[in-house]
Amino acid sequence: MTRRPFVLASLALVILLGPHLSTRQSLAQGKRRYPAPSLSGGRGWLNTSRPLDLRDLRGKIVLLDFWTYCCINCIHILPMLKQLEEKYPNQLVVIGVHSAKFSTERQIENIRRAVLRYGITHPVINDGNKTIWKRYKVNFWPTMFLIDPEGYVCAWRRGEAPFEVIDKAIALQVKLHRQKGTLKEKPIRWNLELSRQKQTPLRFPGKVIVDLTGERIVVADSGHHRVIVTDRTGSRSAVIGSGQPGRQDGSFTEASFNDPQGLAIDADTLYVADNSNHLIRKVDLAKRRVTTVAGTGKMLTSYGSLRGMSNSPLGYGLSNPWDLSLVKGRLYIAMAGTHQIAVFDPASNTIRPYSGNGTEDVRNGTLSGSSHAQPSGLATDGRVLFVVDSEGSSLRAVSLPPGNSVGTIVGTAGLPNFKSLFAFGDRDGRGSSVRLQHPIGVAYANGKVFVADTYNHKIKLIDPNSRTSVVLAGQRRAGNSLDPLLLHEPAGLAAHGQTLYIADTNNHRIVRMDLTSRQAQAFTIERLTPPPPATTKRQPAKP
Repeated sequence: MTRRPFVLASLALVILLGPHLSTRQSLAQGKRRYPAPSLSGGRGWLNTSRPLDLRDLRGKIVLLDFWTYCCINCIHILPMLKQLEEKYPNQLVVIGVHSAKFSTERQIENIRRAVLRYGITHPVINDGNKTIWKRYKVNFWPTMFLIDPEGYVCAWRRGEAPFEVIDKAIALQVKLHRQKGTLKEKPIRWNLELSRQKQTPLRFPGKVIVDLTGERIVVADSGHHRVIVTDRTGSRSAVIGSGQPGRQDGSFTEASFNDPQGLAIDADTLYVADNSNHLIRKVDLAKRRVTTVAGTGKMLTSYGSLRGMSNSPLGYGLSNPWDLSLVKGRLYIAMAGTHQIAVFDPASNTIRPYSGNGTEDVRNGTLSGSSHAQPSGLATDGRVLFVVDSEGSSLRAVSLPPGNSVGTIVGTAGLPNFKSLFAFGDRDGRGSSVRLQHPIGVAYANGKVFVADTYNHKIKLIDPNSRTSVVLAGQRRAGNSLDPLLLHEPAGLAAHGQTLYIADTNNHRIVRMDLTSRQAQAFTIERLTPPPPATTKRQPAKP
């Protein structure tokens, strides 16, 4: 979870209950209720046809979720919020208050893409100036406030929360206000962004890789919950996964994923970081079969000391595996959820922590003494792992065996009070003077490191020896043109020879760039179509 570098005294009654801080399972409750502050002052609404006022929601239990779409802990609670909405469709209204950390996250169009990417079906207000954040005296992502049907704050929580904790508090309010006759149980239907989205062959592709021959390209079609394998011309392809979220093993058509991200390939063996399932999947490309090789399917929630080696990878908890790198037969896993790197050895069927102590920060040191901040991209030159720590806006160098060190190539590390998490921007230069903004993708080729500077909509070229960074492609503004090349939150990169493949995530496309001429073209996969929609109940729009 992400902290602000200050604490407000008026929040002294709030118990710190996130997984970093405590194991107590409750909501903080004051001695008395107080009137819920207004939701005015936002910069636009999503998933609703008009702005909402808490007075309009009298009679409903309202759960305010203060979040920002970069934050892995905010992402963690979205399935729980959906589960609560499904359990209390007539009593509960969830409202997402998007109070941005990064400057790019203040733009309503970027928040809209995040709402679509994560399948959010409740109203979201853009609190880009942190007006509502300040009014509620928030200083932590995520933070939740529960408002009763009479418009009073009755409970709140900082950090993640299990379903049972919030469920208990809502059930209590349902019981109390049914008895008082103040609960209105007529459902409200929202005008969803999902109902207006266009269908595209790829949807929010997360990562892309190229095999050693340069002839086989693999794309994580993350928004469609599937993986695409094609050739360099895009004329031959195979679709792995049903296209609906799930965790089923089996044939290419039977198997299912949930937001697949990182990929690694060795001959006919493909590994997939099945992000929202918290699993590592193995794909036998020759036999056309998918199996699970690591993870329990349940998110690891312990952020404490590193766990030891396990001889049972299927019993080893993972947390948001976001990228993979295969080095000398060992699979390194960027675990964004616990701010660590793990390593899986298929030969010995063992898995263990490799780098990071679980604290969300940018701190150099030994493998076990260092800290990562939401590692989201991995690449290697065979000697070190190049890691982009997205929440720390930095490129790190993690030594491979027999080394035992973690350093920072560009970006700022080691600032006190977690200030390294807020040292971001868009500045070329050298070493600690460089500023990136939430980078997610990284690739290595020809002695250079390519970084998807995601929230700056750029690709940066970094020399790991001189620690210099320059812009290779893109401009600060988002766009979708090819000449000049404009990108929109690119999240994945792959390099082979003089060709760079870019997963241009919010533009739902793969871009192929010639590194010699700097010319770009869309990489089209022929005959690729979106998966058929899932059979769900249609939710009517509110006028």
